[in-house]
Amino acid sequence: MSHKEEAPIADICLLLEGTWPYVRGGVSSWIHQMILGLPELTFSVMFIGGQRSAYAERRYQVPPNVLHIEEVFLEDATHTTDSRGTPREADLQQLQDLYRFLHHPDAPEPALGENLLECIAQGRLTLDDVLRSRASWEALSEGYRLHCADPSFINYFWTLRSMQSPLLMLAESSLRMPRARVLHSISTGYAGLLGCILKQRWNCTYLLSEHGIYTKERKIDLAQASWIAESSGQALNRSLDAGSGYIRTLWVRFFERIGQLTYNSADNIISLYDGNRQRQIKDGADSVRTQVIPNGIDLPQWTSALESRAPGIAPVVGLIGRVVPIKDVKTFLRAMRGVISAMPEAEGWIVGPEEEDPEYVSECRSLMASLGLEGKVHFLGFQRIQDILPKLGLMVLTSISEAQPLVILEAWAAGTPVVSSDVGSCREMIEGGSPEDRDLGLAGKVVAIADPQATSVAILELLRSPQRWQAAQASGLLRVNRYYTEALMLQRYRDLYQAAMENS
Repeated sequence: MSHKEEAPIADICLLLEGTWPYVRGGVSSWIHQMILGLPELTFSVMFIGGQRSAYAERRYQVPPNVLHIEEVFLEDATHTTDSRGTPREADLQQLQDLYRFLHHPDAPEPALGENLLECIAQGRLTLDDVLRSRASWEALSEGYRLHCADPSFINYFWTLRSMQSPLLMLAESSLRMPRARVLHSISTGYAGLLGCILKQRWNCTYLLSEHGIYTKERKIDLAQASWIAESSGQALNRSLDAGSGYIRTLWVRFFERIGQLTYNSADNIISLYDGNRQRQIKDGADSVRTQVIPNGIDLPQWTSALESRAPGIAPVVGLIGRVVPIKDVKTFLRAMRGVISAMPEAEGWIVGPEEEDPEYVSECRSLMASLGLEGKVHFLGFQRIQDILPKLGLMVLTSISEAQPLVILEAWAAGTPVVSSDVGSCREMIEGGSPEDRDLGLAGKVVAIADPQATSVAILELLRSPQRWQAAQASGLLRVNRYYTEALMLQRYRDLYQAAMENS
């Protein structure tokens, strides 16, 4: 029975990359919140991970309205076939089109992406074609001769193979996915591309939600990546500006183009705030299909946390989030050195899971020791956030990239003012967006990215001024109650899902 004939087993198929149910954090919490908050709908999930060993344990209990979970791991892409023996016959034109779309220096025509999607979705271009065919070798070799600026063919070969193979493996793995009435990807990237393929097969409505801008975040990751093979001259340059390594440029181009393919395929493109919506449009999204749905939190769940807050301002500063480079924990540590020098009774808490990047965690602990902060700054690991926030005088976010952090809303609901780097919608959240919103006042302080001194000054200004602190606390409580409730967010998605199911 084909997918078109198959009866849907679920209302919504969620396409998730590296998040729920294996990884804790803002996006995963939001996914769990959505599933629990819409119990009248049923969900299926296709989870995409990198290395299988990194996802040994589920961090969330699967709700009863999740009827099916399929898992696929990108590391398996080059191990799914025996490459020995007679080369496979394949269509050279299709493999050249794959190259032109993903890797050619010139931007491809939209029709090329559509044709390629149809070819992959219908199984006319397969993983075996990429791994085992002479045509694949010829297309790749031609690309190297005509376009490669890196002297190493080996670097080029394995880079392209590690890009192309997962896409075809995902397409083949998606054949196992039972049909749903609506597709909903929570990023572009691999999950977004999978949505494009399944939309071709199922002929249904496809929704895309981006919390952060996936392509932008991958550029940040690539600028810092040490795993990318480069020639010795290129290895000296870690930026993604003009002159950056060719292999890095290839990776950026790859993520930009599959992002564009996702924007072209999605029927609705959702962001958390208008700044990200404008970025999506700049990156190629059709403005007519874009909209903003802010995050929201379940305020009644925070009543006891707010009521448990002790009188006065606790001299405790907390960073709540995964201990990973994008959260810039090192800036928080350096800021705390300034805070504690001026206010010795203060202490810092770093609250969040540490298993994602052990090397970075080790670097942060070493920095803490070198700054003389042992005994004053504590790594607490994952904690129940409702227990932590009422004990903080301030919640500090030093990230170098965010969208609309749930943790800021949660801090306000617990009566905790916020100091944040100027990323994503954080300025709009803390200072207010519309004139009516700005009239509510400042709910904390916004500082420059990666500026420990400014962060330290902002922390001290609030901790040492009961009047400012109380005004920020009141503003945060008013703002979260007026603009960021879970009920408002859930109703907007309920309406979207209902319209999508009626059209499918």
